[in-house]
Amino acid sequence: MKEKSSELAVKSAPYYGGKLEIVPKIPVRSLEDFSIWYTPGVAAVSKAISMNKELSFDYTWRWNTIAVVTNGSRVLGLGNIGPEAALPVMEGKSLIFKFLGGVDAFPICLNVSDPEKFVEVVKTLEPGLGGINLEDISSPQCFYILDRLRSEMSIPVWHDDQLGTAAATLAGLYNALKLVDKKLNKVSIVLFGAGASNIATARIFEKAGVDMSKLILIDSKGILHSERDDIDELMLHNPWKYELALKTNRAKVTGGPENALEGADVLIAASSPGPGKIKKEWVAKMADKPITFLLANPVPEMWPWEAKEAGAAVVATGRSDFPNQVNNSLVFPSVFRGALDVRARTITDTMMLKAAEALANYVTEDKLNADHIIPTMDEWEVYIYVAAAVAEQARVENVARNPLHYDEEFVRAKKIIQRSRKILMSLMEQRFIKPLPKVD
Repeated sequence: MKEKSSELAVKSAPYYGGKLEIVPKIPVRSLEDFSIWYTPGVAAVSKAISMNKELSFDYTWRWNTIAVVTNGSRVLGLGNIGPEAALPVMEGKSLIFKFLGGVDAFPICLNVSDPEKFVEVVKTLEPGLGGINLEDISSPQCFYILDRLRSEMSIPVWHDDQLGTAAATLAGLYNALKLVDKKLNKVSIVLFGAGASNIATARIFEKAGVDMSKLILIDSKGILHSERDDIDELMLHNPWKYELALKTNRAKVTGGPENALEGADVLIAASSPGPGKIKKEWVAKMADKPITFLLANPVPEMWPWEAKEAGAAVVATGRSDFPNQVNNSLVFPSVFRGALDVRARTITDTMMLKAAEALANYVTEDKLNADHIIPTMDEWEVYIYVAAAVAEQARVENVARNPLHYDEEFVRAKKIIQRSRKILMSLMEQRFIKPLPKVD
């Protein structure tokens, strides 16, 4: 399956010449119409905005437009492949934004490695955008860049590798815990891998009420704790991991993964691709009815059937061909839909929590089972519910320029998302979009 999709992707790239294009949304009946859309008519619009910059959200595409920004320093499972090679991934991300969230997103690939310069370049983009989605930036620079931009820009800034994955993981965990009848604030959790996603996951878990003293992180050097030999180095070069070293693992468990997992209720693995990164005997030593999330792509840290054979009650991966795909694509289109519709100044941690709760609650009790703890991307209406929850929370927290109540955003988001899907389907039906090329 992987080989076929890879072959088709390479063949389709030159066939279509990319995944996106800009199509006008206004009528052009004759060249005379350009006197409305461009000169001289457009001058009146520009003058109005010059007197009130907020009108740029009403009079231009800004209300629904974001940039997907990367420097290509950590792309998927490919590593530092550079901004040009990252462009196909950013195009794909923009496509998902449009199809699932009705968000107009376009890729910007920066030839910038210095975090300070990256921040300054992105800040200059603000006047023409409603939001920024940071993507595929190496750790720990990604934490610094996100924190700076969130605090210094007045439009939503989101790093999907951190925040999207964390919110999807929390949503899946909410429902997995229901199945094994355990409480979020009582369980012991092991995060295997301490990169962008798991550090963000730890931070959002804390906001959700996880007992951080019973949470353990494992990086390439072993179990994280406050007395580890490299703690001073972490304080200087990775303050985000350092902060977690101080507040987690109060029992000061040391050693390798087998020590951390003994008696643990939950394993969240987000490390390098497997299989074989996590052993069956480690999972077998976990607590009764353990939960295992194996999120590495394209191959999970261990095969899901191995985890079940070792006693796991609930298993999730990052792949669509296994049950329970925990994927940030379930989060980012709707989070931005809600944030853009209320013209939010930021996306707060509480807005993320509400997104995770809405995502989890979409799986009703009658549908919840060990192979269905989280919606799939085919269940497109979930994006409406999540968008409405995010918009409502932005209003409650007073970070919305255009406050909307839950029901108002539900209707608005549904209309926008349905329209986006119908446009694509119509273009395909009328052959303005060519069918996929055949693979020999």
